[in-house]
Amino acid sequence: MIPTDYNYTCLERFLRYVKYDTQSDENSDTFPSSEKQKVLGADLVKELKDLGLSDAIMDEYGYVMATIPANTDKKDVPVIGFIAHMDTSPDVSGANVNAVLHENYDGKDIALPADDSIVISVEDNPLLKNKVGETIITADGTTLLGADNKAGLAEIMDAAHFLLTHPEVKHGTIRIGFTPDEEIGQGTKYFDVPKFGAKYAYTVDGEQLGTIENETFCADSLTVEFEGVSIHPGFAKDKLVNSVKMAARFIEKLPKDTLSPETTEKKEGYVHPHGITGGIETTTIKFLLRAFTTEELREQEALIRRLADETVAEFPKGSVDITVEESYRNMRYVLDDHPQVLEIAKEAMESIGLTPEIGSIRGGTDGARLSYMGLPCPNIFAGEHSFHSKREWASLEDMQKAVQTIVTIASLYEQKA
Repeated sequence: MIPTDYNYTCLERFLRYVKYDTQSDENSDTFPSSEKQKVLGADLVKELKDLGLSDAIMDEYGYVMATIPANTDKKDVPVIGFIAHMDTSPDVSGANVNAVLHENYDGKDIALPADDSIVISVEDNPLLKNKVGETIITADGTTLLGADNKAGLAEIMDAAHFLLTHPEVKHGTIRIGFTPDEEIGQGTKYFDVPKFGAKYAYTVDGEQLGTIENETFCADSLTVEFEGVSIHPGFAKDKLVNSVKMAARFIEKLPKDTLSPETTEKKEGYVHPHGITGGIETTTIKFLLRAFTTEELREQEALIRRLADETVAEFPKGSVDITVEESYRNMRYVLDDHPQVLEIAKEAMESIGLTPEIGSIRGGTDGARLSYMGLPCPNIFAGEHSFHSKREWASLEDMQKAVQTIVTIASLYEQKA
């Protein structure tokens, strides 16, 4: 579909995009959570307009949308969309990213130049074994890289560039969407599905070459708030109840060998305490609950409540309050009703020489929520690896294959109409 002499633009775009600090902020009460995301958004709008997409716009919430017009006479080609997110993880700094190209990769561990104690090891990244001779892109060891999801941004932009400069490749109307705040679970909060106007879409936010992900965790956020009794410590005998100690006792009761991110894999869920704040009177613990079914989520919630009640029983003058907020649900419940969305992605990958692998994500994507908002939206690979860490990496060749996949998906919808 894309000729071998095509001059890909995804690398040049990617190296520019990672220079933007777009880290989202889970403690912010604004949307987007950081205004700096809109700086990249505004420049993406300009790039889209420079490509000829005159309707490109960024709305007040930081969503970027644009349309590649159909170039076919067929009237029944469904409108499809391609979506990526602009923000990077709050877990590791995304400021002053210095990308490093490791050309003709030799298959060995990669020590990062600014801090050679940060090593991307083949043992921890076995997919590197398949990348010998390719160009591996990393950060310098002081920040994350930002391939999650600026690789997706660059690939969608490159695919748009190709389609607009190669009108012989027929396609229907294509919508482009770039979202803020995906990393803090808010990427679709104000996403206007009717305005986007696509019948189906694909997030370009996956890892391994050839993956199509049609299943995510079901996810809830849970907050446990312990209330103690504060009094001057010099006069505290039989009166003071220390909520910090209540929280510590509670955390100690959590399972040690299961139900945590560090002890689970594949279809195993977890309860993950990821933040704690407080003092004598009040201590708050924030949890992520993750499971592939809602039934398992309810079991996890019941476990937390039982352990919290056991803790309070040991501190009779204390109390506990638990609140649960739904984050997203397993998108497979929706996508199973739209098998053609996966089948076309699978056919597209096969046609460019890839072996598609349909699987699940131990996480979530904007596509999970969008699927429940009426836009069936599986996730396809972008070539990002070890994300949310200084050891993040991507393969240039994988990124180019993602561009080919996007273009071929768009063409197949036109061919099958």
